[in-house]
Amino acid sequence: MSNALSVPAAIAALPTRTGELTAMLESWAHINSGSGHLAGLERMRGALRAEFSRAFPAALIEEPALEGTSARALRVRLRPSAPRQILLNGHYDTVYEAADPFQTCSRPDAHTLRGPGVADMKGGLVVMLAALQAFEQTPGASALGWEILVTPDEETGSHGSAPLFIEAATRHSFALVFEPARPTGDLVRSRMGTGSFTATCRGRAAHAAQVPSPGRNAILALAEFLLAAAKLPAELPGVLVNIGNIRGGSAATNVVPDFAQSELDVRITRIADRAPLMARLRALTEPINAREGFSLEIAGSFNRPPKECGPAEEAAFAAWQQAARDLGQTPPGWVHSGGGSDGNLLFAAGLPNLDGVGPLGDALHSDRENVVIASLASRAQIAALFLTRYAAGDVGC
Repeated sequence: MSNALSVPAAIAALPTRTGELTAMLESWAHINSGSGHLAGLERMRGALRAEFSRAFPAALIEEPALEGTSARALRVRLRPSAPRQILLNGHYDTVYEAADPFQTCSRPDAHTLRGPGVADMKGGLVVMLAALQAFEQTPGASALGWEILVTPDEETGSHGSAPLFIEAATRHSFALVFEPARPTGDLVRSRMGTGSFTATCRGRAAHAAQVPSPGRNAILALAEFLLAAAKLPAELPGVLVNIGNIRGGSAATNVVPDFAQSELDVRITRIADRAPLMARLRALTEPINAREGFSLEIAGSFNRPPKECGPAEEAAFAAWQQAARDLGQTPPGWVHSGGGSDGNLLFAAGLPNLDGVGPLGDALHSDRENVVIASLASRAQIAALFLTRYAAGDVGC
């Protein structure tokens, strides 16, 4: 590896930009960009485009369309013919829609900024920008081409942007995903794959007072299935099943309900977990379907496969920790996460990646969401130093 103790001046100076970076984050967080707020997404993308074009005037900037929505992604590319290429990923949508009461930032203390999306993940976009600005001032920057892909639908499953990740994966050998770090500073080693399924049970309506009843109660049959499905994690390690919305019956309580439906959120740790889980779910429907008058069906799919950890991630993480050490920072650990990200999609497309390289954040998806202000600069320092060593061929991934 290159001289581990040598930190370029532009990277060492990043903490002096903390006030500027915090002000930028506040201004971005005050733009409502909930996944369903198209006008807000347009404003946020415009703000990002203006900032990135000002920082990198030689870069090619595009706004590719997404499938199934009028929202657009933002792509920024510099030196696409350089010998080494790396992808930097983020998203600019948040879970806070236009009508959400959580719309402004506050300072609960001198070290913390609270606000919508300050960690997940407008703070990550600030870190990304600052890291690239510092990296571009280092002597070896010309050896690395980079591409930014920032999308507007991560919080709703990345359905429209998924083809963009498959395309981008063909151009690179590694990616950095600027989702927030854990509150401890840890990165994300691996993520569960996520799936959304619907269980629909049909029975037979009848008057509730008939004895014996010719009816077939769809709610009771579905409840039987759901109770059994909820126990599957004890049987299948690495699997999670959450029973979500339930609906059924009619306004009249004196009618045996002939319809019931529930949504299931399922998560798997390894791709190999998918087949056994689906087999067990289908097996749980068999006793109900064997009864006269009942029909229970499961529909749905996995929208994000698991993000597993391979040799490339291991090598990159070791280099990331070394960069932190050389900057005088405590090297982060890394953990398994139950939540999904676009790192899952990149991994499925064959592109290894480090995830959770953004700032330290906590209380995501709530009106307490916050970010550690100092981590905007400190995480940008690690990312920038990592990029200099990746450009030099000193990272074995």
